[in-house]
Amino acid sequence: MWDNVIEYLKDPLLVVKVQNFFGVIYKSNIRQCDDSTEVLHPDKLEHVSEEFDLKQHKRIPSNISSSSQSSYDTDSSWESSGKDEIVCTVNNRFWYYLFVVGTALGDEIFYATFIPFWFWNIDGAVGRRVVLVWTVVMYIGQGIKDIVRWPRPGYPVKKLQEKWAIEYGMPSTHAMVGVSIPFSVLLYTIDRYQYPEHWGVVIAVAWCTLICVSRVYLGMHSVLDIAAGLLLSSLLLVVLIPVVDWLDGLLLTNNFAPLIVITLSILAIVFYPDADKWTPTRGDTTMIVSVCAGILTGSWTNYQLGNMVASDQAPPYQIIWPSVEMLGCTILRTILGFCGVLATRAIGKSLSYAFISALLGKDKNELLNSENSLDNKNKITVELCYKYFTYGMIGFNTTYVFPNVFGLLRINRLTYYTEI
Repeated sequence: MWDNVIEYLKDPLLVVKVQNFFGVIYKSNIRQCDDSTEVLHPDKLEHVSEEFDLKQHKRIPSNISSSSQSSYDTDSSWESSGKDEIVCTVNNRFWYYLFVVGTALGDEIFYATFIPFWFWNIDGAVGRRVVLVWTVVMYIGQGIKDIVRWPRPGYPVKKLQEKWAIEYGMPSTHAMVGVSIPFSVLLYTIDRYQYPEHWGVVIAVAWCTLICVSRVYLGMHSVLDIAAGLLLSSLLLVVLIPVVDWLDGLLLTNNFAPLIVITLSILAIVFYPDADKWTPTRGDTTMIVSVCAGILTGSWTNYQLGNMVASDQAPPYQIIWPSVEMLGCTILRTILGFCGVLATRAIGKSLSYAFISALLGKDKNELLNSENSLDNKNKITVELCYKYFTYGMIGFNTTYVFPNVFGLLRINRLTYYTEI
């Protein structure tokens, strides 16, 4: 019975049905006739899929651009037997743009904006815990992808987004992020602040649902990938929420915390599971781990220098809604902070890439322009090292350097250094 359930949830035609429901219409271009098209419903697609030889399916090249792009107009790699070509059109733009925004909630751009904004403007204590939960969940999810090595939905599914298309799909780390971030925020704030709990639950569920449905709609994951991601992250949260809550205090107060954090983060990257082909997964995981290490080290530095003291009030706290002056400081902090993040990324990437290339005796430009592959060991080493250093510095600056600059400018949050 379980085999039938798994095969059903893994079926690409189930993805097609979800796309159809939200206005993605599949058509067959019959090239023997002039520009004639036939609308293909899932039942017809099933017949076409049975005739398609997956072994002859044209695979996505390993050097595909990682940038996000829509591909719903044409795709020459999706041909059946040389007679018909499956194409699709988006008839409902509302759902398309909603799900593009939804999938962005699990992207690098979201992490790069949400995490710093949370620390500078909302709550550092919750931020540290959420980042640690997110890092562990993502590391486990990304590692399982390269161990299980299940491909993303194949023919006849049309991918409406090519970003991460060359990564494996099982489990969906977007689904895992959809659980880990909103629900860890909910669980860590529910006893810390006074607010309507039911609204927190509604927002968390809506957030998670939007991300999960968006991945199926865009053709990037099967329903089984999503279900596995939801189940795995939910089980991990049961263990991580209390453990991370205890661990946060230890990582702030222990004299050797930075040494432990940096050592463990480097070992996690070095012993990351090997894949059978090059994908961006290991590099993305390196960025996540290094950001976490930088944030924890920056917070530890603040505590050890005496900047952070415990609040004299006990939770739950009342939410302080910003006045006009506070709102102005928030906007100023955000603008200056993100400018600092961009500068850190640009300078850190340039210097670290050049330095590591020089250590290996390789030309920087030659490595930058070389093809991504598992055989290109030098490029892999340089990219992992520069990402670890650059994003580690971004994390450190987010929790230590920039808040101290805000303090000098007298625009810092009044409660920033009491959030332990």
